[in-house]
Amino acid sequence: MRRGKLWWSKPAVSCIVRVTACLVFAVCVVYTAFIPTAALSVPAVAVQVETEDNTVFWSTTLKMIRAKFPGVSQLSTDSLQTWLEEPGQAQMGRPLLLDVREKEEYEVSHLKEAVLAASEKEAIEVLEGVPPDRPVVLYCSVGYRSSEMADFLHKRGYEKVYNLEGSIFAWANEGRPVYQGDERVHVVHPYDRVWGKLLKKVLRSW
Repeated sequence: MRRGKLWWSKPAVSCIVRVTACLVFAVCVVYTAFIPTAALSVPAVAVQVETEDNTVFWSTTLKMIRAKFPGVSQLSTDSLQTWLEEPGQAQMGRPLLLDVREKEEYEVSHLKEAVLAASEKEAIEVLEGVPPDRPVVLYCSVGYRSSEMADFLHKRGYEKVYNLEGSIFAWANEGRPVYQGDERVHVVHPYDRVWGKLLKKVLRSW
């Protein structure tokens, strides 16, 4: 009986609780560190509360992309629209737009005249017939996949490669035109239910 009282005394229970908490925390840290993020199209981020004002979520996302791909040139949506409408102003010629999302995303909507290139192989095939001095602007949903592709192309020797910062989500959120074929539409594939929160509700295709 005495041993039982000693074992279940408050100090002993408190010690057990603390040790258990430490073990759980350690397991969580190890699990997080070894998640195969390479298998994901975009990295994991904290789930955000559903609101139309996702300023913090956007800011965190863009900073993360810039930090992940420091060698990639980021092009703002304003700059791209000016470039497309008045290509002579930029003195670089009209850029080629590459949409690096999946086919089902592209078919919902895309930027006008954008070419689908969902893989590195497809991107190389598209660029084979393009003059080496022609600028190329890539985009995806928020800019992670397109920055990854831009980084790949830059390492392959393509110098005038840019990522559209914020990509089609930012472009559409700002009221800029997207198309399904040649027809202007007002929906965008939201990628998934987490990243889709960066896209205005009225624009989501589901």
